[in-house]
Amino acid sequence: MEEFIDALGLAAQIKSRSISPLEALEACLEAIDRLNPALNAVIWRDDSAARAEAVAIGERLANGEDVGAFAGVPFVVKDLTKAKGQPVTYGSGAVPETPATEDELVIAALRRAGFVACGRTNTPEFGPLTASENSHYGITRNPWDTSRTSGGSSGGTAAAVASGMVPIGHGNDGGGSIRIPSSCCGLVGLKPSRWRVPSVSPGWFGVSVEGVLTRTVADTAAALDCISEPDLSTWEQAPQPRRPFSDEVGEDPGRLRIALLTTSALGVPVDDGPREACERTGRLLESLGHSVEVLEQDVLDLNAVEPFLSVVNTSYGAFDDVDWDRVEPHNRAGHDAGLRVDGLAVVRSLKALRELTRPVVKRWGSEFDVLVTPTMTIEPPPAGQLLAEAHGNPEMPPPTALAMVAFTVTFNLTGQPAISLPLGEGSSGIPIGVQLVGAPWGEAQLIQVASQLEEAAPWRDRHPQLLAPGS
Repeated sequence: MEEFIDALGLAAQIKSRSISPLEALEACLEAIDRLNPALNAVIWRDDSAARAEAVAIGERLANGEDVGAFAGVPFVVKDLTKAKGQPVTYGSGAVPETPATEDELVIAALRRAGFVACGRTNTPEFGPLTASENSHYGITRNPWDTSRTSGGSSGGTAAAVASGMVPIGHGNDGGGSIRIPSSCCGLVGLKPSRWRVPSVSPGWFGVSVEGVLTRTVADTAAALDCISEPDLSTWEQAPQPRRPFSDEVGEDPGRLRIALLTTSALGVPVDDGPREACERTGRLLESLGHSVEVLEQDVLDLNAVEPFLSVVNTSYGAFDDVDWDRVEPHNRAGHDAGLRVDGLAVVRSLKALRELTRPVVKRWGSEFDVLVTPTMTIEPPPAGQLLAEAHGNPEMPPPTALAMVAFTVTFNLTGQPAISLPLGEGSSGIPIGVQLVGAPWGEAQLIQVASQLEEAAPWRDRHPQLLAPGS
């Protein structure tokens, strides 16, 4: 199997019988064996179960069945999400390793599309940190430079995809957890609109959404088509797109009003690399025929920070069978803070977030069509730094985490779609992501612009060469 092949390309090879699902899986398992010791991206495997899935898909293809758009393509599952037959430990040693009895809806959708689950990926314990680091499984490292973090909370998946273990992986995003690791590892990371991807019980009361991390815009669009199929049994429903998202790849978005923002409302300074990557993207968009104007002030209302933290802390109660005496200090502090928040305060926090985000969302369509920002204010920080900060002062958000979420978290609160693209490069060659934010339910337009940028400044042939720490 070709190294660093994209998911659609591998699916085409499998359907043409040039490679079997089992052969594709074995190639990915070999890559995990070879690369994971340096990265610590995959923290659980059941190779026998994965092989049985691959063989079954191969038999169905041989019988002429339609097995889905990604028949036989291996993928990985983030360890915050249930997948039938797999333990979900939330990156914690305080949770029993009991196999789940059913799939979360996004995993069921990925299986229906023909994907083969071949492992679970590392994440910060319970997901609040922006680096995939925990005391139970250890630190996940960046394949571009193993002395740095791969980001979080979907950093295990990001490292697995970027290094070539698998062509695509599952993630979720509650404050930047798809976009941040995509930025760190040179990937495409789309946070879909709220409710776009059905979920039985959305994380953080709908602030967190499900998605994938890929190497190409086309893979992202095609996967979104699969995971966004409506589930009428869920409480919330997204409006359906006028056509498949895959059809938007390569389509002309027309002349758009682009707003360029490099100033963070959290007061976090923006390093030269991310700022320059954003500004270069603005110039590139201008050369592609768009109108680009600089925003002097961030769109975030800082009054939203306190109610958001209230929602996050109370959400610890959603985790089952946790020995809270054994969790890491920052999560124990968050859990204890959540216990002090009564139900009325939660309702008021959610009400405040709805009210505070309305004027933010109204700017799309009236002032501009797409907002462009750095994905992070900094380049990927040293591996282990986030966990050390969180343990050193468990009552406060780690300063490095604030620097990483300063441009991303707003759009979890508003529910708008946002995508990180690998359009920049740091002085050491480390990728730098640029974020594009669309109007409500505006994934189609984002995909059009993202594919336009991918064609103008292609990244698919840039891949990491694994480096030893500090080399």
